[in-house]
Amino acid sequence: MTVARTMAVALVGADGAVVEVEADLSKQTPEFRIIGLPDKALGEAVQRVHNACENSGLPLPRRRLTVNLSPAALPKQGSGFDVAIAVASLATEVPMDAASVAATAHVGELGLDGRLRPVPGVLPAVLAASRAGITRVVVPHANADEARLVDGLEVLGAVNLAQVARWHGADVEVPDQEPVPGRAEDAPEADPLDLCDIVGQREAVEALVVAAAGGHHMLMSGPPGAGKTMLARRLPGILPPLDDRAALTVASMRSLSGEPVARLSRVAPLEAPHHSASVASLVGGGSRGIRPGAIARASEGVLFLDEAGEFPASVLDALRQPLESGSIVIHRAGVTATFPARFQLVLATNPCPCGNYGVRGASCSCPPMAIRRYLGRLSGPLLDRIDIELSLTRVSVAPSAAAPTGMTTEAARARVAEARERAAHRLRGTGWRLNSHVPGAWLRQGPHAPTPQARRPLDAALHRGSLTLRGYDRVLRVASTVADLDGAPRIELDHVGRALYLKKGLTV
Repeated sequence: MTVARTMAVALVGADGAVVEVEADLSKQTPEFRIIGLPDKALGEAVQRVHNACENSGLPLPRRRLTVNLSPAALPKQGSGFDVAIAVASLATEVPMDAASVAATAHVGELGLDGRLRPVPGVLPAVLAASRAGITRVVVPHANADEARLVDGLEVLGAVNLAQVARWHGADVEVPDQEPVPGRAEDAPEADPLDLCDIVGQREAVEALVVAAAGGHHMLMSGPPGAGKTMLARRLPGILPPLDDRAALTVASMRSLSGEPVARLSRVAPLEAPHHSASVASLVGGGSRGIRPGAIARASEGVLFLDEAGEFPASVLDALRQPLESGSIVIHRAGVTATFPARFQLVLATNPCPCGNYGVRGASCSCPPMAIRRYLGRLSGPLLDRIDIELSLTRVSVAPSAAAPTGMTTEAARARVAEARERAAHRLRGTGWRLNSHVPGAWLRQGPHAPTPQARRPLDAALHRGSLTLRGYDRVLRVASTVADLDGAPRIELDHVGRALYLKKGLTV
C-alpha cells in the first residue's frame, strides 16, 4: 500500500470537525512533510512521530512521505494529530487492516518513547467523531474515562503506539510501559452551601429564588458585610441538576480548558473571576489555540462578578452581546470559534469605592465624582440586560438562639423545580425552557400575555422613561417567574408589581 488513510479531529472553539489524514509513500528524495494548514505545534509532529515510531520498533520507511490533512482549508492546531499521523504513515508500508485504520479516529500526542500523552479537548473531539458517524476512537490511556462519557462509541485507551498498531493488525511486540498519567483526579464535589446560613435578608433570599426559577440575571448592591457574596455562592445549590446535554456542555468546556474530566457533574458550575481579569480571560482566545474564557466555562451555570465596580468598563461591556445571544463568537485571522454562553450573571458591587455611601452610622469619604465614576462602570446598556436589581443593607439585629432559621437550600431547590416545571408546561412546543429565554413579543402578545390592567404599571413606567422596551420585557419575564412560584395560571397585577420592584425598586 502506498496511500493510507485514517481519521483525526480538529477543534475550532467548542466544535470539532473530522479530518481525514492521508499518507502517501513515493520513490523520491527521502523527506517527511505534513501539509494541510498545520500550525507550528503540528508542524513539529514530524520529529515526534519519527522518534516515537523508531522507539516503538516500527521505523518509518526511508522514502518521501507526505501526510495531507483534509480539508486543507481548515486550520489545524495542537499536538492531538500525532497518533493519526503516525498510524497513517506506518500503514503505508507496515501490514495493517486497512479497513480498521480508515474507520478509526485517533486523538493524542506522542512522546519520543512512543507513549501516548493526554491532550485537552478529548471530550468535544470524541463528541464530534460520534456525530460524524465514527464508531471507534483511540485516545491516550489518561483520557479514556473522559472519552467513555460519550455513549455509542468503542473507546480504546492506548498506552503506546505499538499497542495501537497491534490493534490494527500489525505484527509488533508491545513493550511493557507505564501509561503517561493525566492531571490530578477530580476533587469530590463539596456539599452545597446552605441558604439558611443567610441571616436577616429574607427579601434577598426570595429574590435569589426568583432568579434561580427563571434563570434571571441579578445585580446586588450594598455595603461590605451585607451578604452579597454569601447569596451569590449559594445560587448554584438551588438550581436543578443538569440534564445530559447541559452536563456534557459543562464537561466539554472543562476539557477544552485542560482540566481533568472523569465523570459528568450534575451541579451547575460557578465561575468567579477576579476583578483584575482581562477581556480575553473573560471572553476567551489565546495566541495559539483558542481556549474558552470564564463566560464559556460558566455556561449552564453562574458567572459571578464580585466587586463589579472594580472591573474595567471594557470588560463589563464585553458581556452585553453574550447575554443577548447565548453564545460567544471569537474571530481570529482565518478562523472563527464559537463557544456556548448560556449563563446566569450575578453582579455584586459596593455603592462607592469605600463602601459606606448611604450606610447608616458610617461616613463616606468618597468625593461625588469618584462615586459617579465607580458606578458608571456599570453602563446603562448592561444594566438594561439585568432582570433583578437588589439593594442590600447590613443586618442590624443579631439573631437569637430561639429565632427561626431561614429558608434552607433543599426547600428553595424544591420551589425552583416546581416553578420550572410550570414554566416548561406553559412553554411546551415553543423550544424555550426558561422564562428568561422567552422573546418579548411572545410575552406581550402570546396566549399567556397579561391583561391590560395587569400591564398598566409597566405602561406607566415606560411612558415616564423609567423603563426601556427591553426593560419592559424583562420585567414581564420576572413577573412570569413570580407567577410560576405562586402557582398562578397567568400574570396578575400583583406579580407585575413585585417584578417591577425587583427590577427598579418601583412600587405599584
